[in-house]
Amino acid sequence: MNGMRAAIAALFAIGLAAPAHGAGNLASLPEHLPDLEINGVDLTLSQQEYHLETGKYYVWSVVSDGIDQYELMAPELMRNSWVDKVVVEETTVRPMGIYSVEMEEEGTIEIWFVPIRPGRFEFWVDGYENRGLAGDFIVE
Repeated sequence: MNGMRAAIAALFAIGLAAPAHGAGNLASLPEHLPDLEINGVDLTLSQQEYHLETGKYYVWSVVSDGIDQYELMAPELMRNSWVDKVVVEETTVRPMGIYSVEMEEEGTIEIWFVPIRPGRFEFWVDGYENRGLAGDFIVE
């Protein structure tokens, strides 16, 4: 889908470096988090809270129904994580820094990352956060 590939251009911003605090095993296979499905009809998210551990490798799949254009924001989590790659369909991007992903069509974006600092980090769909499209990552 050309629209999804075009969205890659809007994905990246230079991230701030953070000291690593991870205690997990980075050589292990990634843990797949429950998908975050954005439902534009009901204005709901399938997940509103994730519990993570520092130093553990995760894959977070964000699924859009394509009803509207969504920009999923998670700037603090991304600033406090090492982002290995972002996969849009079969296209892999290895970013220097990331704070959001924009989805213009139906499809899935995978974010492969390792949180390196504990804390509570919000995520939201820009413009819809006051309508319930928001949640938290709790990193211990």
